[in-house]
Amino acid sequence: MDDHWELGRTFDSRAGEVRWDVLGDEGALPVVLVHGTPFSSYVWRDIARALGAGRRVYVWDLPGYGASAMYDGQDVSLASQGRVFEELLAYWGLDAPAVVAHDFGGCVALRALLLEGARYGRLVLVDPVALAPWGSPTYRLLGAHPDVFGQLPPQLHEALVRTYVASASHRGLHPDVLDRLVAPWCTEAGRPAFYRQIAQNDQRFTDEIQGRYGELELPVLICWGTEDSWIPVARGHELAAAVPGARLRLIEGAGHLVQEDAPARLAAEIGRFLAV
Repeated sequence: MDDHWELGRTFDSRAGEVRWDVLGDEGALPVVLVHGTPFSSYVWRDIARALGAGRRVYVWDLPGYGASAMYDGQDVSLASQGRVFEELLAYWGLDAPAVVAHDFGGCVALRALLLEGARYGRLVLVDPVALAPWGSPTYRLLGAHPDVFGQLPPQLHEALVRTYVASASHRGLHPDVLDRLVAPWCTEAGRPAFYRQIAQNDQRFTDEIQGRYGELELPVLICWGTEDSWIPVARGHELAAAVPGARLRLIEGAGHLVQEDAPARLAAEIGRFLAV
């Protein structure tokens, strides 16, 4: 198992330092991968390497996630993340890259496109947070009481995060992968950051853009794990109907973390779409 993943570059965003990196040949067609919560760019490692053969692939940890900055008072709302993404695209000098976004990264990408003036050539949404209502009962409970859960002893906090992250996979995560996904949330800075990012995000951030999906004029691919227990596959059909010309591809046997449950199938679907 090739578990090595490290982001070696930094960008000082309005929401703190962003760790990022790039794979593939300089000058190749650019693709930007956007992760969701409570994950990091690590979930894209297999997809990034697959797409890196013939493309220039940009990966990054959103502020408040993974190896990027985490601090008290940090704005890690979906509104802020959308602005940071547009800022980062400008820093990279990317005018209209292909964008691939998972989970609430889908909302981030859509907000940057619809509200912040970003431009994409193509857009892939993987089990995205895009339609109301969203947020599991657990997610809403944690977001409603961040100060209470933030007082959990480190061992109980880690057990909670571990159980929560594991539930995103239908097939079950490799123990090393689960450890890697949980680790950023178990540091002194990461424990409060875990509850902070949930508390700052709610449905209003998709409510602001949901009525505008009919305005999208770029090619859009929607991929959805049929066994997603976080956001049911019915939302994939609903979203595809709301976006003009969108293609829907169902990934059989995959849960919410399609990147872990079916990386080869997902990479193939994205690769075919980007090659058109």
